[in-house]
Amino acid sequence: MKKTYIISQDYVNARLDRWIRKNIYNIPQSLIEKSLRNGKVKVNNKKKQSSYKLQSTDKITLENFNYTPIKKVKNFVYKATKKDQSGFNEIFIENNENFAVINKPSGISVQSGTKSQRNLLDILRATKEFEEALPFSVHRIDKETTGLLIVAKNRKFAQIFTSLFRMRKIHKVYLSIVIGEFQNLKGIFEDTLFYYEGKKKIEASAITNYKVIDSNKGYSLVRLNPVTGRKHQLRKQLLIHGHPVLGDSKYRISFNDKKIKNNLMLHAYQINFTINNTKYKFVANPPIIFNSTLAEKYLKNFLQ
Repeated sequence: MKKTYIISQDYVNARLDRWIRKNIYNIPQSLIEKSLRNGKVKVNNKKKQSSYKLQSTDKITLENFNYTPIKKVKNFVYKATKKDQSGFNEIFIENNENFAVINKPSGISVQSGTKSQRNLLDILRATKEFEEALPFSVHRIDKETTGLLIVAKNRKFAQIFTSLFRMRKIHKVYLSIVIGEFQNLKGIFEDTLFYYEGKKKIEASAITNYKVIDSNKGYSLVRLNPVTGRKHQLRKQLLIHGHPVLGDSKYRISFNDKKIKNNLMLHAYQINFTINNTKYKFVANPPIIFNSTLAEKYLKNFLQ
């Protein structure tokens, strides 16, 4: 039996093997490779490798491709409450047909996980801003971190943003209230961070530029420009250099300030990037608790 498929816009530049798993059968990579070698799957009547990037004019032909699909595990979808939806109308900083930029509140994960089912992407699906689009995650910020987050509305722009992040063409600015005074008012953190993939220990270099905006004997307000994008990079590096983020319950030095113990003083303040020669710059003001903490710690407000 022979079937022909035309590539939708969402899969332009996607890998051929990924298209097969998403649209035909969720079969092992080894069977995909075998089918491509045997000519059971062709693109424009020609054999292609699994890594081939699909184009808008491509036609995929499947002949005698009769594998039994592997039953997919149903992904958990968080059902947004009315309270979730009502509060999210105010967080949109930019909303267009291709992407949205939001000011993420504290206490919500970008995606669902084993420890947290309530998540941003599922809530966005229930908003009027995404009623005709699906939210695609192109980067993440920690659950307790506040501030700017880009969410693509189609696969094409998800791929564009992923490429920009990989090439370090998206520039971010964070603000953080940290413990202690810095010896140097500006500089670069260059560290090797360690992560685990199962039992395998992974080393990754991390680079962050910093500049002290204000400080006193106990605390500092710092501007951070991460060059690399490692998991928990800023929190880990600040701890390594003796200035953990105020309110960080994981990467911290013991403190007894109960008011801010569960409020991480780390905010994604600004983000810049260019797409198709159009420059974008977005800014998100920190939450009330951040500004009130500045006043309590006698640090000047960065907006002044």
